[in-house]
Amino acid sequence: MKRKPNIAVVGATGVVGSTFLKVLEERDFPFENIYMMASAKSAGKKLTFKGKEYTVEELTEHSFDKPIDIALFSAGGSTSEKFAPIAAAKGVTVVDNSSQWRMDKEVPLVVPEVNPEDIKWNKGIIANPNCSTIQAMVALKPLQDKYGIKRVVYSTYQAVSGSGVKGINDLKNGLAGKEDELQAYAHPIAGNCLPHIDVFTDNGYTKEEMKMINETHKILGDDNIKEPATTVRVPVFDSHSESINIELEKPFELEDIFELFRNSPGIVVQDDIEHDVYPLARDAAGTDEVYIGRIRRDFSVDNGLNIWVVADNIRKGAATNAIQIAEQLIKDMDD
Repeated sequence: MKRKPNIAVVGATGVVGSTFLKVLEERDFPFENIYMMASAKSAGKKLTFKGKEYTVEELTEHSFDKPIDIALFSAGGSTSEKFAPIAAAKGVTVVDNSSQWRMDKEVPLVVPEVNPEDIKWNKGIIANPNCSTIQAMVALKPLQDKYGIKRVVYSTYQAVSGSGVKGINDLKNGLAGKEDELQAYAHPIAGNCLPHIDVFTDNGYTKEEMKMINETHKILGDDNIKEPATTVRVPVFDSHSESINIELEKPFELEDIFELFRNSPGIVVQDDIEHDVYPLARDAAGTDEVYIGRIRRDFSVDNGLNIWVVADNIRKGAATNAIQIAEQLIKDMDD
């Protein structure tokens, strides 16, 4: 694409939508025109982007009649289910942050550091993975390529911002002693850990846990990887932390693992236990990298490895990953 694209941000007033705008500005994303869209409830609101004021439009079936090249969606699954195909039918490439299209065989599920080649076979919709999956994929892909992966055990510690404004409010209210004003969770989150993200399914796992399992198989292209998951909501505002236990196919030297991570895209190694250096949620907040530390052998199994992985769930786990996909789209169009 030799000209600058016209872009739309759908769900522009939400937590992820507003971060779309922030990251677009920070990365100086090239565009000719930008359109802010949201529900009827948010239509008419004013948003400032790159020093210019924009009026939020109501998302309708005619929103994509105007020339738009790329639409960044973060407005929920039902909105994406209805409007993403409408946009795609009019020649728009949709990068969708909801769970609606992730497991659709006709839709690529992409982490640009991991499987950017899948962008090229899109048919108008590209899915952004689950926030907790994205950071895990950045960590696992180099290991898969060099050693092969037999089994992964996920234990996640996920920030309340992953539940949007309601989750943030539940923690704020709880810290202020207003625990009877729950909006997002079944129990108070302040001073608590909730092993319950999304709804429970018939197999006893939550929907969030099944997302991680199924999305890992799709992104890494290997349905044979064994992987249980336990996802936990914790009283942290921003950034997801994950303990990942991995059983590799081949033997490894620990120093080679450090070197592999240091030389892999999107990763920052923070592992100096003598000086209490390891990834922290507070430090990751507001950044786009995936931080890895506590790198050590699992002595209970052959070729076992433990790592601690932290990333900002709203940026790399949502907005930044989607914009990286859009950047790759433009690059592919130019090639």
